[in-house]
Amino acid sequence: MKKPMILVMLTVVLMVFATGCATQKVSRCTTPGDTPQQHYVAGMEVLQQGNMAVAQAKFERALYCDEEFPPAYGGLAIVYAYKTSLQRDPDFESVERNRTLEYVKKFGKAINSSEDRFAFYLAVIRVNTFMDGKNWLPKTEDAYKRAQMVTVNEKALLYYGGVESLDYFMGLAYMRTQDFQKARNMFSLVLNAKKDSKWNGYTDIAWKKNDKIARAVTGISLGEIGKRIAVQNSITRGDLAVLLVSELDIRKLYTGQVFQQELIPVDIKDYPFKEEALTVLKYKIRGLELKYDNASKAYLFNPGDIVKRGEMAFILEDILIKTTGDNTLATKYFGQEKSPFTDVRPTSPFYNAVMNMTTRGIMESDMSGIFRIDAPVDGAEAILAIRMLKQNTVLR
Repeated sequence: MKKPMILVMLTVVLMVFATGCATQKVSRCTTPGDTPQQHYVAGMEVLQQGNMAVAQAKFERALYCDEEFPPAYGGLAIVYAYKTSLQRDPDFESVERNRTLEYVKKFGKAINSSEDRFAFYLAVIRVNTFMDGKNWLPKTEDAYKRAQMVTVNEKALLYYGGVESLDYFMGLAYMRTQDFQKARNMFSLVLNAKKDSKWNGYTDIAWKKNDKIARAVTGISLGEIGKRIAVQNSITRGDLAVLLVSELDIRKLYTGQVFQQELIPVDIKDYPFKEEALTVLKYKIRGLELKYDNASKAYLFNPGDIVKRGEMAFILEDILIKTTGDNTLATKYFGQEKSPFTDVRPTSPFYNAVMNMTTRGIMESDMSGIFRIDAPVDGAEAILAIRMLKQNTVLR
């Protein structure tokens, strides 16, 4: 065989061998519906509902299906930013923060389309709003401006669906800073963009909440602490103790009534607002009493426990009864056959309290007739309710 022919055959053999040995990318997810795009969108939907655990699982599945799918990194960054915002231990907070930033970097490096870039800047805005690190607002505003310069095909914009989503999340960022007018301006842009935008409903809710917080912080007496509580989506027993002492001035309301000082529970010995917690414990407010903990075999205050709306009604009713001396309030709505609220039956232990609070305008139900008895009390509504309670007790 001639030498040139041998070289040609050898080249062909080597090419075939190389092709056969090359690593081919094989999809790990092949069943219908098991795609990174669908997992990502599903994850973003449940994230919007506040279900972070399911959202995280969806984003991780998206990356399992395709580890080069950029938006999933943005979803995980938002999830971990939320986790960071909940951490009270500085060491754990640092770990969660670093993990968040790592996902942001991965998203930035993986961008391969205009739609990815737009979603990246949105992820930066949402991450910054949760974590609010150093100079977070200027960085967020910069991300907003950069996103505005990106030209996208809205039909290809996974989950967000329209560029008005950018204004919605920037509005939430301004709410976080309590720049209520700028927040309103952003929400106005959303509502004026499209009549059928998926973000219109969310914007209506955010706008109302923005105005509620604005009302709550007006004339607030406890400064930065009150402002911090006002923007919270839920308050704790410790937060409520602070508000009752500072906003309601509960010591003055209970003037002349004799109470025995409670022993200091072990879980508030080092609590920053120990004195406020001890004050409300001294007045033996129903619903804010010590709770027995089987694990520690001790009675605890549990300052970090979330306060639900039914519990809030119960607590405020007790204060109203004790400070007005009107004991008939304790049984005023017993025996009613029909409730005005679809989620609170007349037989509910909270029913009388809910009725006392709503008929006096101290607490409100939804327009749909739902009181949301098991929903957390947010900071703004707690402040407004306490303010209304104060008016009810003073005007009697």
